Amino acid sequence: MRNSLLRLWTSLSTPGLLVGILFFAASLTPSLIPRPYPMQGVLSGCSLAAGYGLGVFGRWLWFYLELPGVMPDVERGVKAAALLVAGATAIAFLWQASRWQNSVRSLMGLEPVQTAEPVELAIIAFFVFLLFVALARLFAMTFAFLSRKLERVTPKPVARVLGILLAFALFWSIADGVLFKAALRLADSSFRELDALIDSDLAPPADPSKTGSTASLIPWGDLGFRGREFVASGPTGEKIGTFLRQPALEPIRVYVGLNAAKTAKERAALALAELKRVGAFERSILIVVVPTGTGWVDPAAMDTVEYLHRGDVASVALQYSYLTSWLSLLVEPSYGAEAGEALFRQVYDHWTTLPKDKRPKLYLHGLSLGALNSERSADLFDVIGDPFQGALWSGPPFESAGWRSVTAGRDPGSPAWLPRFRDSSVIRFTAQKNALDISGAQWGPMRIVYLQYASDPVTFFDFHALYREPDWMKQPRGLDVSPDLTWYPVVTMLQLALDMAMATTSPMGYGHVYAPEHYVDAWMAVTDPQGLAPGDVDRLKAMVSKRD
Repeated sequence: MRNSLLRLWTSLSTPGLLVGILFFAASLTPSLIPRPYPMQGVLSGCSLAAGYGLGVFGRWLWFYLELPGVMPDVERGVKAAALLVAGATAIAFLWQASRWQNSVRSLMGLEPVQTAEPVELAIIAFFVFLLFVALARLFAMTFAFLSRKLERVTPKPVARVLGILLAFALFWSIADGVLFKAALRLADSSFRELDALIDSDLAPPADPSKTGSTASLIPWGDLGFRGREFVASGPTGEKIGTFLRQPALEPIRVYVGLNAAKTAKERAALALAELKRVGAFERSILIVVVPTGTGWVDPAAMDTVEYLHRGDVASVALQYSYLTSWLSLLVEPSYGAEAGEALFRQVYDHWTTLPKDKRPKLYLHGLSLGALNSERSADLFDVIGDPFQGALWSGPPFESAGWRSVTAGRDPGSPAWLPRFRDSSVIRFTAQKNALDISGAQWGPMRIVYLQYASDPVTFFDFHALYREPDWMKQPRGLDVSPDLTWYPVVTMLQLALDMAMATTSPMGYGHVYAPEHYVDAWMAVTDPQGLAPGDVDRLKAMVSKRD
């Protein structure tokens, strides 16, 4: 065992280890989401492997360019000193790891950790690093084998180019065709079974005006798990009236599950027919909702707007996937946009046929992947003649084209995590602290609000963090972002990628978990509810915050 470890150690590249250890150390610094030590170990192992690969490539490039080398005796001394300094840096960073994690945890109101478990962390990182080294060496062996075979029929330079291309194609086909698709089938099967699950606590509604009732066009079983949850939950008209001390209506919620019809257009047509059946177009407010990848509609968003408008609200959602948002975004990005557009087009086309003084105000809403697909669903050039009234998009993913364009075109001096766009008459941004009341700004006929937290990696992940510092990291930073967060090439992007996978593990009101009291301010700005008594908004915030 000792001899095997010694052979492994001597076979490793010194420049690779030097850069890798520095990357390992940098990975211990904080990012947006608190990390338990097992996840930190995986991240640190990936960072060590990335740095090692860059170091090996740098050494190869040095010799390929035939740059002068160093005398062997001097080289050994330099290597030893460099590794000593890198190792000492890593140990010092390990010593600080718990403090750095607590700098994030304290901002989110979490209990501090006493230790980052440095030994366990380092062991996990070491084995992750070994896995990547083994894969790299297997790739090199495959490349060498294919190149030797090809040299029999082609010149050596051509054989090497073809060898590396074939090796890459082989590895990619195995990863994508076997591992990834097998994992995807497993995930799809699991989420499909969850969607088919009928909770015994959720009985089909007896009220014929409810979706899923015996009178409904959509059977209870075709709503899916998330649909049944959406329709059966939420405040009743009686509960809303009691809270506001004034008459209130029973909110209307329509949902069409993935199994209700074969195509998105057919499901959208079914949704419109159900909206007509239950009288949704006779309400004051109609909200077209695009759910997350699994079909989930955030109750924090819908409950609050129903209270603000005394139940005089109808909402409709259309399921387009069983998978979580990040998987849906990865494997079927256009499908969610297709479903969102189909639903919006059906509702909007009917809405525009109604008398303007008798139809409801029309709004769009989505969270996470739902925000991205909701944003894609309506082309402003198509509706400019008869526009809808506004939209509330929360936690917009970094891939949201409209959000990216507005953020990039923000007014100079406004931070990337809370931009101000032009005269703020159409688009405004807000976070935990209400930033929607802008002095001197007047809303126009369409109101769009982005609710986003500076600590949300789904919104602020950036591939460019590979080689440059993202704008949102510059001062002034969001109040929920650690002052110890530091940009490092490559490493920061890896940190944000892990943060994105863990985005919903944060407490309510941070990361990608949006608090209902923050939705209250956003819906107030977007829908401008009337008839509320003084103090009702503050009481509503206090009430919904207790359910966090």
